[in-house]
Amino acid sequence: MKASQLKQLKRLYHQRLPGDRITTPEFAQRLAAISQDIRAPLCAYLNRRGQVIRVGVGTPSQTQIPPLELPRYGAERLCGIRCIATQLDSHPPNDAALTAMVLQRLDALAMLNLSGQGFQRRGGGGTGYISETYLAHLVPQGAAVWNVSEPLELEVIASQDFIELVASLEEEFQREFIAQDVDSDHDRVLLVGVMTKTLSRDAFEEQLVEVERLIETAGGEVLEVVRQRRSHPHPQTVVGEGKVQDIALAVQTIGANLVVLNQELSPAQSRNLERRLGVRVVDRTEVILDIFAQRAQSRAGKLQVELAQLEYLMPRLTGRGQAMSRLGGGIGTRGPGETKLETERRSIQQRISRLQREVNQIQAHRSRLRHKRQDSDVPSIAVVGYTNAGKSTLLNTLTNAEVYTANQLFATLDPTTRRLAISLPEHNEPVFLVLTDTVGFIHELPASLMDAFRATLEEVTEADALLHIVDLSHPGWQHQIQSVTKILSEMPIVPGPTLLAFNKIDQVDSDTLEVAKQEYPQAVFISASQRFGLETLRQRLIQLIDPALPTRLTICRDDVSAD
Repeated sequence: MKASQLKQLKRLYHQRLPGDRITTPEFAQRLAAISQDIRAPLCAYLNRRGQVIRVGVGTPSQTQIPPLELPRYGAERLCGIRCIATQLDSHPPNDAALTAMVLQRLDALAMLNLSGQGFQRRGGGGTGYISETYLAHLVPQGAAVWNVSEPLELEVIASQDFIELVASLEEEFQREFIAQDVDSDHDRVLLVGVMTKTLSRDAFEEQLVEVERLIETAGGEVLEVVRQRRSHPHPQTVVGEGKVQDIALAVQTIGANLVVLNQELSPAQSRNLERRLGVRVVDRTEVILDIFAQRAQSRAGKLQVELAQLEYLMPRLTGRGQAMSRLGGGIGTRGPGETKLETERRSIQQRISRLQREVNQIQAHRSRLRHKRQDSDVPSIAVVGYTNAGKSTLLNTLTNAEVYTANQLFATLDPTTRRLAISLPEHNEPVFLVLTDTVGFIHELPASLMDAFRATLEEVTEADALLHIVDLSHPGWQHQIQSVTKILSEMPIVPGPTLLAFNKIDQVDSDTLEVAKQEYPQAVFISASQRFGLETLRQRLIQLIDPALPTRLTICRDDVSAD
C-alpha cells in the first residue's frame, strides 16, 4: 500500500464513537472510502467505549483477533468487541465472516456493502457511498448460531441502541448459562477423533469409546464428538485447516472448555491448536495422567505419577534465542541472565532427577521383598490385563484383599500383593501362592507411563507366572488381548508361563462364549463378581506353577494376607 493509504488507516485509531451506537454514518463512510481507495475489504474492531482497537485489511475471517488476545469472557458473556467490516460486492455476510464472529464472540458484526455505482469522486477525493448494510449477532438459544438482518439503511444501524442490544443478548446468555448448571470443576469436552490409514473403522470407533470413558473417569463430560479421516495427521494441527474452523465453531456453539484428541500431540501441535481454538487442548496421554493423579494413593504411586507428569510437561515449555541465555563467567555465557522460563526448566529437571532417585529406591525395596519371597519358595503370580477387566475384583474374591474396585478405567494403580492358601488332599500343609494385582494396561500405553511405572511393572517381569484377565463382555476383547500381549512382549525380561482367564462370563451371550472357547481352548472362564469357575481357576493356577501337583484341591478357610 501507499504511504498515504497507511496514514489513513492509522488515523482510524484516533476515532472515538459514542458508546451507545454501533457506528456513526461519518465513521462508516470514512471506512468505506478507505476500502474503496485500497480496493480491498477492511475491518475495524471497537470496544464498548467506542475506541478503535484494531484495524485489518481483509475479511472478518482473515483479520480476526487471535483467541489468546481477546478479553476474558465466559459462556454467559460476549467479548466486548464489535466489528465494522466492508466488502466490495453486494451480498449478505458469508459463513466465513459469521463463523469468525462466533469464534471471537463479538458483540455484533456490521457489514457495509460498497456499490461501485454508488461511489462518487468529489474534488478529486474519494468519498465512500454505502449501498446497503447488514447487522449480525449471536443467538443465545435455538438451533441457529447467529442472526443476520435484512438489508438495512446505514442510518437505521447507526441509530440503533447498541447498549440495549448487548444487554439483552447477555441477559439471555446468562439465563441459558444458569439453566445448564455448569459446575466449575466439571470439564465440558469436545472429543476430536482422527482416523488414519493404520486404523480400521471398527478399531477407530472402539478407540473413541475408550477415550470417552477415560474422559468420564477423569471427571469430564463429552458434549460432542468430531471425526476426520486423514492418511496421516497434519504436522501442525493434526486435523486439516477446515476442520480446525469447524472445531472452533463447535467449541463456541456447545460451550466446551476443553478439547481432547485421540492422537498424541506434539508440543507444537498443542500450542497451535490452543492458539486457534482459544481453549485448552490435551491428548489421550494427558487424560490418562490426570486419572492417575486422582487415583494414586500410596507415596510410591504419587511419586510415579508426578514423575510421569513432569516428563510430559518438560518438552512443552517453550523459549528460544537470547531470552534463554544464562548468566555465566566465560565466552558465550554472558547475557541478560536467567529467565523465568529457564528457571522453570531447571527446577523441573531437578525435581525429575530427585523423583527418579526416589523411584529407584522404591524399586530396590520391592526387589528385596521379591527376593525374600523367592527365598521362602513361595511361587508368585502377577495378575495382568486390560484396565477394568476385573483384576482387583478377582483378588478380593480369592483373598479378601479389600482392594478398591469400581466400574472405571484405572480404578486402582498401586500394586497389591496377597497370599492365597490352597489345601491339597494329599498334603498336611496348604500350598501358598502370592498374587499381585498390577496396574491395568491400555492400548498404546504411553512411553512416559511405562518408564514412570517401571517399579510396578517389574512385578510382572519377576513373577513366576502370569494370570491374564480378559473382560469378555467388552466388544473389543480380542483387541484388548492383542494390546496386553504386545506390552508384555516389550518387557525387558520375558515373563513366565501365562494362564488366560476370561472374566464376566455372566454378562455375555452364548455365541460370544463359544467363539472365545474355540479360539482359546486352554483358557479358564470365570465371573469374579458372581464366583463362577473359581475352583477351576485355583486348580489351573497350581498346575501353572507346578504341573506335577494334584489337581483335586479345596480352598483353605484360613486365607492369610501378607504385606
